[in-house]
Amino acid sequence: MQSDFWQQRWQSNEIGFHEGAVNRFLAEHWSALAPRGDETVFVPLCGKAVDMVWLRERGHRVLGVELSSIACRAFFTERGIEPTVTETGAFLHFSSDGFDLFCGDVFDLQRGQLLDADLFYDRAALIALPPDVRERYCAHLGEIIRPDARGLLITLDYPAQAFDGPPFPVSDEEVHRRLGIRFDIDRRYQAPLANERLIKRGLKSATESVFRLTGKTRGSS
Repeated sequence: MQSDFWQQRWQSNEIGFHEGAVNRFLAEHWSALAPRGDETVFVPLCGKAVDMVWLRERGHRVLGVELSSIACRAFFTERGIEPTVTETGAFLHFSSDGFDLFCGDVFDLQRGQLLDADLFYDRAALIALPPDVRERYCAHLGEIIRPDARGLLITLDYPAQAFDGPPFPVSDEEVHRRLGIRFDIDRRYQAPLANERLIKRGLKSATESVFRLTGKTRGSS
């Protein structure tokens, strides 16, 4: 999980990956999952993303997992919320107002801790992981998420030599290869990168994609 790398980024406040605003692809494509407001959303490697507030405002209970306790505490502090903090297995569990953040390694997360999450949202997990860890992550996600879960996945793709990730390039082919056994996959969007922050860092020849993932037990939709 490169845990030392990410812990250091939070400790030194090098968090350019934190958008500080609702991701536009979430706002534009979330409805493709036909979400109900009473469903729980799982957000892997959630950081302190504002996206979680957007989801909560639409009635969802939000369950995130994040390595950094700095990120977990900051999420609540920035909203003036005092969470309950308990030890739950391998995690510190921060909980309040419909938010449950598990501080620890996503690979320690068990299916029973997902609170029967019907939905998931991956903006910054898959593309944050190098190839060998992505393979393990996709397998683990398939094991812990509900068989009929639906998800929104956002990826980047670019020539591997063009940029020193993270974020790392993830091709359409890799999405289908790693997740296609478990999910029906529908690409909703693909276009040249429009993220000014990443472009300024030198990532120019890249595309962004948005996928809807539907557990195969539900059939195609």
